[in-house]
Amino acid sequence: MWTHKEWLGRFLPSSPPAKERLRAYAGWCNAVEGNTTFYATPARDTVASWAEQTGPGFRFVVKLPKVVTHERRLAGVDAQMRAFLDAIEPLGERAVLWTQLPASFGPAGVDVLGRFLRRLPADRRRAVEVRHPGFFTDDGSTSLLEGTLAGAGAEWVPFDTTVFFRTPPASEAEQEAWARKPRLPRRTRALTDQPIVRYLGRDSAEETAEGWRPWAATVAGWLREGRSPTVFLHTPDNHDAPSLARRFHDDVRALVPGLAALPEPEPVEPATLF
Repeated sequence: MWTHKEWLGRFLPSSPPAKERLRAYAGWCNAVEGNTTFYATPARDTVASWAEQTGPGFRFVVKLPKVVTHERRLAGVDAQMRAFLDAIEPLGERAVLWTQLPASFGPAGVDVLGRFLRRLPADRRRAVEVRHPGFFTDDGSTSLLEGTLAGAGAEWVPFDTTVFFRTPPASEAEQEAWARKPRLPRRTRALTDQPIVRYLGRDSAEETAEGWRPWAATVAGWLREGRSPTVFLHTPDNHDAPSLARRFHDDVRALVPGLAALPEPEPVEPATLF
């Protein structure tokens, strides 16, 4: 997402026009998760507007439609995928196809996943997020999935909630996330040159920052290896997500001084003397 009511007047203008909201967000961060595409395939003109509002280095990790991943579980979805791929074509190479699978999609479905991934256009980057515990706790299932993903040039996207579930929830937002988010082990192995990480912290900025220290070290290591990672920082309420993302970037830069700084965002309100 690139709009959130708590960001207005802080990270984004108070009343940004619809066609300028992503441009304002892109002043803070250089990648975005396309969660809305899970619920409906956007119009191609809408996607073209996204491309126009962002620079050539901005990355889109767009989630495949729910009908593809959850309802039909990757089978018999040629028509839906053709429509989706046509819609996001204006993003070109900047778009990563993000296949987020339900927790019920386990190791028995890996062959189906492999066939699906191999049918995707060769010039499209692809990434897969799994939530079935077997992929994390059974060595054979882990190896099977890793081999399938590597053979299709796909990345395994970890969703790290270990810090979030370390202590009981302390707010309404944390209680809601406590009931909805998966509890899975942390995974830090990259399969491609563009790994993707999703991290969920706490409403407390300091707890969130303390918890991402292992990721800062891992991402720094990937950069030294020549990889180009993308990291998404979440909290249960996401109130401070843009500034936390920049803080994480600064922590990684402290470990990899050659990493370029993020651009400075434009002021969200006009300067005043009073």
